[in-house]
Amino acid sequence: MEWLIPVGIVVVLLLAIGIYLWATYNSLVQLGVRVDEAWSDITVQLKRRVDLIPNLIETVKGYAAHEKAVFENVTRARAEALQASSPQEAGKAEGQIEQALKSLFAVAEGYPQLQASQNYLQLQSELVDTEDKIQASRRFYNGGVRDLNTKIKVFPNNMFARGLGFTEREFFEVIGGAAIAEPPRVQF
Repeated sequence: MEWLIPVGIVVVLLLAIGIYLWATYNSLVQLGVRVDEAWSDITVQLKRRVDLIPNLIETVKGYAAHEKAVFENVTRARAEALQASSPQEAGKAEGQIEQALKSLFAVAEGYPQLQASQNYLQLQSELVDTEDKIQASRRFYNGGVRDLNTKIKVFPNNMFARGLGFTEREFFEVIGGAAIAEPPRVQF
């Protein structure tokens, strides 16, 4: 009978550890799925934006055909954005595409007829709406990554989370943000 108490304590302790591991595993899975969903939302919005860019280029090109370098930069940045598959690659592509679009809009400002074009105004409005959605999606994704990474790093989760196959995720940050902050130079 004396051995029953220590065995009971060990069984209760193992049961408590098992329940803790089960609950922690499930919450890590849920956070991982939430981060994957958020990344999917970002890719949808990025795809929407790169689909709008050719229409915007063609509209501006009709008014400013001599601005070949600007159009080539936007097209190159668009191609790189389409090829990005990780948050780090997407962040780098984002910096380039935002700088290229900034230059495109700077060129467009020099053409009052273009500014009055209904097609241009509609494309610009859709692009602004898409940019807002990208920012919201980035915030949601980065919040999910923050929660997942925190859960993986805290004690005692850090002792077994990696062993269960959970790794920290990358934040989605625009690489080259300093370049975006500078106003574009326009020369005619």
